[in-house]
Amino acid sequence: MSLPLDELHRLARRIRAVVLDVDGVLTDATLYYGTRGEALKRFSARDGFAIKLAQREGIAVAVLSGRLAPPLKARLRDLAVPPELVIQGSRRKAPDLARLAQVLRVATDELAMVGDDLPDLPALALAGLSCCPADAAPEVRERCQYVCRAPGGSGAVREVVQLLLEARGRWQQVVGEWERGEAELVLDARAGKGSEDEDER
Repeated sequence: MSLPLDELHRLARRIRAVVLDVDGVLTDATLYYGTRGEALKRFSARDGFAIKLAQREGIAVAVLSGRLAPPLKARLRDLAVPPELVIQGSRRKAPDLARLAQVLRVATDELAMVGDDLPDLPALALAGLSCCPADAAPEVRERCQYVCRAPGGSGAVREVVQLLLEARGRWQQVVGEWERGEAELVLDARAGKGSEDEDER
């Protein structure tokens, strides 16, 4: 159940990085297989836009997934999420979240974690801000500080990024920059050089 907005903003102002589960967060949790057994995944361009926006605003984005998925590698390459901030095949998500915090050089309470099912609970409990999509497992929704209105794979990540920027007092400025045609997105998060990517507009 979501906390009151003022409490959410207080927690969100401390956040320096967002850690995302994949299935059920970046995707709708549906698993697609091609005729040769290859895995396919459906991603939201709106969530991709939000990831790039977070990077531009100085909020790092990392991924913590229990599955190994080749399509994810391609998607994260498109979004310029550095490989050192991606853990796939995690079996113990809390220690792996702590490891990502070390790589990012932040405390775990400076991380927002977005998860959707029981394996995410230890990492959600460790993070400074626990978030989940609207269609997360009931046990996860009960324990998360922020429950999105959007379901997984359909804008939940964008919603979390907006919350973080609202807490920083940046959201209306960001909207204004886009309205005036002044905004650009980070193409390569490590280089920090902005360039607009056609597929994330």
